[in-house]
Amino acid sequence: MSPTTLPALNALLNLSAAILLIMGHRMIKKGRIDLHRTCMIWTFVISCVFLASYLTYHTVFGSQPFWGTGWLRTVYLVILGTHSVSAAAIVPLVIITLRRGLKRDDERHRKIAKWTYPLWVYVSITGVMIYVILYQLRPAGM
Repeated sequence: MSPTTLPALNALLNLSAAILLIMGHRMIKKGRIDLHRTCMIWTFVISCVFLASYLTYHTVFGSQPFWGTGWLRTVYLVILGTHSVSAAAIVPLVIITLRRGLKRDDERHRKIAKWTYPLWVYVSITGVMIYVILYQLRPAGM
């Protein structure tokens, strides 16, 4: 297994989660509870697969150092910092939100989902951004 295989998979999983989150949000806005539920459950499953893959990568390969300097390093560190804090916060929010939704505790589900949804989208999108910065924008030979 190449040290870039799992990060690419992780980016694909993050992108898939973001797309499903947006689709699920659109479905609930259209009153399609069945499709909303399906999108959210698949997003949760994909996010769990992501977490297993992410932990495997870091156990086997460690961390990928950032190669840039100057303003690019600052931008990267801001994205990484906000992503990391948000990623830790999203775990309990997702579990609570999903549980309330599956129990059809709709009022309490909506109250927490208005916080969970944008944060989860942010974590998913910034995860892809971090991959692109670390692996796709890296200068040749580094």
